[in-house]
Amino acid sequence: MAGVTGDGPSAGGVIRLAIVDDDPLVRAGLRILVGGSPEIEVVAEAGDGAEAVTVAQAHRLDVMLMDIRMPRVDGLAATRRIRSRPGAPQIIVLTTFDVDEYVLEALRGGAGGFLLKDTPPREILTAVRTVAAGAASLSPTVIRRLIDHVADPAAGTRRARSRQRLATLTERESEVALLVGEGRSNAEIGTHLGMSLPTVKGHVSRLLTKLDLNNRVQIALLVHDAELL
Repeated sequence: MAGVTGDGPSAGGVIRLAIVDDDPLVRAGLRILVGGSPEIEVVAEAGDGAEAVTVAQAHRLDVMLMDIRMPRVDGLAATRRIRSRPGAPQIIVLTTFDVDEYVLEALRGGAGGFLLKDTPPREILTAVRTVAAGAASLSPTVIRRLIDHVADPAAGTRRARSRQRLATLTERESEVALLVGEGRSNAEIGTHLGMSLPTVKGHVSRLLTKLDLNNRVQIALLVHDAELL
């Protein structure tokens, strides 16, 4: 795993974005959308997952908008490859939720969130800013819906393994992990546990390192896999 990367936007506060989609019209539409936001700059595009991996290596990026269904290398494989490397950009998966059963796999592969392709423009920009800042663009309701949506015959095995991994945590780390699993923000966790924001951030960072995860979405998925919520 790549570990913690959430250093935030590049110098100057501009979020450097890459758009990955096999449909040129979708890429053009997203580029036009982002063009109206002075703090987000589209620095690269790719038409499939193989190109996305190359783009991630060639450019200093903060966020990638990643389609799932693409030729050659799909967005799932590309997300895993990109997020496994140090200094990897955050990734937001683009999907059509009602027909796509692979979102959960993308999140386990290191994606920081997902957007439906019919998401209102303002919400797309908000998601990019949120993920660039190192937070997850994923609500607890969405996590539960994703888990319910995907039938998984390996659930029993994953539950046992997840509980085994979480058993290595201290009592306080376990409390923080459960609250992350509920979709709580760092500020909400701090209020609930009576801790300062820097202390909460420190606990989350240690969780990522100790559990060998990329981001807080994966913490939430681990908690749900363990069926602790």
